[in-house]
Amino acid sequence: MKTIHIITGVSALVLLLSGAFIYFKFVGAPAVPPGLKDYYVQIPTNSSYEEVLSILEGKGVLKDRQAFTLLAERMKYKRNPMRAGRYELQPGWSLIQLIRHLRGGRQAPVDVVLTNERLPENVAAKAARFIEPDSTDIQALFQDEDYLASIGYTPETVMSLFIPNTYEFFWNTSPKGFVERMAKEHDAFWEKDNRLQKAGALGMTPQEVYTLASIVEKETLVNKEKPRMAGVYLNRLRTGMRLQADPTAVFARRDFDTPRVTHYHTKFDSPYNTYLYAGLPPGPISMASISSIDAVLNAEEHDYIFFCAKGDGSGLHAFARTLPGHNDNVAEYKRNLQRRGLR
Repeated sequence: MKTIHIITGVSALVLLLSGAFIYFKFVGAPAVPPGLKDYYVQIPTNSSYEEVLSILEGKGVLKDRQAFTLLAERMKYKRNPMRAGRYELQPGWSLIQLIRHLRGGRQAPVDVVLTNERLPENVAAKAARFIEPDSTDIQALFQDEDYLASIGYTPETVMSLFIPNTYEFFWNTSPKGFVERMAKEHDAFWEKDNRLQKAGALGMTPQEVYTLASIVEKETLVNKEKPRMAGVYLNRLRTGMRLQADPTAVFARRDFDTPRVTHYHTKFDSPYNTYLYAGLPPGPISMASISSIDAVLNAEEHDYIFFCAKGDGSGLHAFARTLPGHNDNVAEYKRNLQRRGLR
């Protein structure tokens, strides 16, 4: 009897030690090693369990599929499809901690930075650098007239949806989720600082303000003169004068790298060419910065209707009330270029 007790005790000890060995080797031991290039794992939408295993293996955090699967099944992580997203891991995590984190779905957000994109397709390409959807899927929404109409836009005006800023998104945000978030941010922006009321006082919609702001954006890089520039264009609109804005002619031709505007641009027949057509173009010619939008909403009141670059390297413009005054400024511009050896 004593021998049986000894054998039973030894067997129990062996099982205990074996269990402890298995636990610490495959379960409790660190699964996420130090020194990884980065600690972010991206699991695409509709991934299978096997695809997730391959992703984790490629990341270097999965050494034993059998041990992982045993735990994944017991912890109810295994499903079809798997939970998608971008997850930040921590060095030293065990398999249990790793699975618990992936199962919990607590994602690490990404920053989507929108600044000075020119066209909707540029916005789509920029967003696709940070979130899961392909740029073509996002761009398809920008061309879907029915969908855009349902949120109050057209393919020509959709650019006015985007307010330059840095936005936090989950990596697996859908194309519609991206647009809907941008719509919320757009509305929140216009509801601040009396922007809607100021647009109404100008007799303009937010989309029209944005369109004019996009022209101001391309005319000057100097924030302090944007309100004066905006005032010039508003004066032209009020008097029925054509805007004759060089950036609109460049946009019409899509000749964004041109060093100077010529008849090749100003004579090109396009509704965006404000040398040929009165009023605002059909939509923005680029993303407009907040400073340019606010410059239109808070435009300087004056009676200038002409302007030209000073040509002195300052980036500033000379403004005039009359054509003779404008011609004097043009002559000074040419003299400044000659002084600088540029003509």
